[in-house]
This record gives sequence, structure tokens and C-alpha cells, in this order.
Amino acid sequence: MAGSLCQCVTLAAAMDSPEVTFTLAYLVFAVCFIFTPNEFQSMGLTVQNLLSSWLGSEDTSFIHYHIKRTAATMLAHSFVPVGYYLGMCVAAPERELYNLLKASDRVRFLTLVAIVLPAVMSIIVFYWSRQLWSRHPIARALAHHALPRSSWRAVASSINIEFRRIDKFATGPAGARVIITDTWVMKVTTYTVHVAQQQSLHMTVIDSQLHELPTESGTPTQSITITVASIDPKIPAFNIRLNSSDYGELKEKVRAPIRNATNVVIHQSLSDLFLETFRSQVEGNGVVSVSNLQELEPCIGCMQAPANIKLLKRCDVANEGLCQQCYCRPMWCLTCMGKWFANRQDRTHPETWLSGHAPCPTCRAVFCVLDVCRAQ
Repeated sequence: MAGSLCQCVTLAAAMDSPEVTFTLAYLVFAVCFIFTPNEFQSMGLTVQNLLSSWLGSEDTSFIHYHIKRTAATMLAHSFVPVGYYLGMCVAAPERELYNLLKASDRVRFLTLVAIVLPAVMSIIVFYWSRQLWSRHPIARALAHHALPRSSWRAVASSINIEFRRIDKFATGPAGARVIITDTWVMKVTTYTVHVAQQQSLHMTVIDSQLHELPTESGTPTQSITITVASIDPKIPAFNIRLNSSDYGELKEKVRAPIRNATNVVIHQSLSDLFLETFRSQVEGNGVVSVSNLQELEPCIGCMQAPANIKLLKRCDVANEGLCQQCYCRPMWCLTCMGKWFANRQDRTHPETWLSGHAPCPTCRAVFCVLDVCRAQ
């Protein structure tokens, strides 16, 4: 982006026109200010950074933070024409743009837009802020999720609490973040926040795009588009986009099944593919009864699923081979144990993962895939 700005300024300078120079430079600045590329975010030139003291903390109060952020963003973006008009008055003083009696119709139109747009937006934001932001579009949307004799604030409180949990799923750029908690599916955009309740929605894969530009892993990336539609007609549907490598984690967090309406082929990450194979192998290893032990507790890795994995040496005879007997009680679920096993393999040789070994996450006894059994 900085290189494009330099090229534009150089081109304008070659044309020897201050008006063109300023116009091109301001156009690049306006686009960057509205769409906030990574360079602007790193420099802190965003509305949320400039008004951080007023907005508060997203982690503390997610909904109220984005209510004020979206209002401030709309108001700040409405002043972009004002900045251009004032800048042109300085860049080309000989044109006397401030003198509307001598100005052309085009200049008068620009002046009108520069005055009316922020004025109207200021009135709208002031109207939204009344009754503690109850008139804001996000607050009105949350009211559709409220129970009888309740309000949007109760829904906002529920979302705030779940957003503070570390097990939420979050991905995507700043202008199109996807956040999924135990109860809610949300999409955070520049001007609004889309919210849907998991127990009353349908998710459908509608499109995918393969980007041939390789990533750090040396493979192309695939982005998929999913429609999130609620059974409540008052709640509008919205689309979310994410990398196919995040699709497996999204499916684990979403309760409702995700339909593939157009038979889109989703290229899962290497870890997701291994987890599927790992699960299939464990299913064939048999079941270990732990009824004589204590009751199964939640997995200490995710604290969500029950700890249903027991390591039992069964690939070699006693005192032979690399594998060792593990005497730990079940403390991990199948998914967390599979991720632990995959993370201790050679990333450059995935073909050896299934035949590899890993230490028990608790007692460090060495085990292989054949030693992983379900506990019940």
C-alpha cells in the first residue's frame, strides 16, 4: 500500500499539478482509512485505536464495545469528504474553493456533500445513543433474541460472558471476523455485528475459492463461504468466510450440522485429515472398561468433552519395543489426544505420523496409535 501511494504521488508530481497530487494522495489515504489494511492497523490509524479510551475493552463488554465502535466508525467515515474539501482549499488556494459564489456546480456539490453527510450522520448517531444505545441497530437486532419479559441487554450480557471464555472460535480479518461461542454465531464487520443463536440456525456451504498463491506451508489455500440462516424470519441471514484449514475447528464448535448444498470439496488441513484417521484407528482398538476406577471427568485439555481415552500397551509384548505401559487414569478426550500425538510428529514427513510414537501427556510413557483405546 505504501508503494502504491509513492507511485501515485510520483505520477502526480510528474504532471506538475498540486490538485492532482493531493487528490491521488487523499484517495489512497481514504481507502486505507476505511478498509484499514495491515499497514494502517500496525500504525494504529484505525477508529478503534484512536478512540480506545472511549470505546473501552472488547473483552470486558463485547456488545457495548461494538455498538460504540460501529457508531464512531460511521461518523468518522462521514467526515472523509470534509477532509478532501479542506485539503483542496489548501492545496489549490488560487481556485478560491471556499467562495461558493464563484465556485462551479461540481465544487458546490462537493461542499454540500461535505456538510450534509457528517451532519446527517451526527444526528443518526445521537439518536442511536439515546436510552443508553437502545436504539442502535445492533441493540434492535439483539432484541429479537430476547426471551419474553426480557430485553436486549440480557442477550448482550450472555454474549459478553461467552466471549470472555478462552474456548471460543475466532478467525478472519478485522473487517469480517467470525466468532463462535457455545450459544452464538457472530460476524463482526466494519459497520455492524451479525448475531445468530446456534439452537435456531441452519448453516450451508455455498461456495469455495482456491487461491493458488502458496502459503508458508507451500500449499494453496482454500476459502469457503457459509450461509448462516436462522429459522426466525426476523433475523436476517448472513455469510461468513473462512479458510478450509479452520473448517474442522468450526464444525467442532457448531452444534447444528453444516450442509453442503453445492457439493463443495473442502480441502481440510493436514492435522484435520490425520485426526480423522486417528479416530478411525482408535475405534478399531477396542474399548477398555474403567468401571472399577473413578467416574470419568472432563478432559483436562478442552474441559468440554469427557475424558474417554486410556493408554494401554497392546502393540508389543511386555518389556519389548518402544511403547511403555501407562498407568494414568483417563484424563484426555479423543480429539485432544489426537492433537497431542500429531504435534509431536515430524512436520516434514506426515507419511510417518501414523506409525510414530509420542509420550503420554501426563506421565510421559511412550505410546503409539495402537495403544490408544476408548474408556467407558
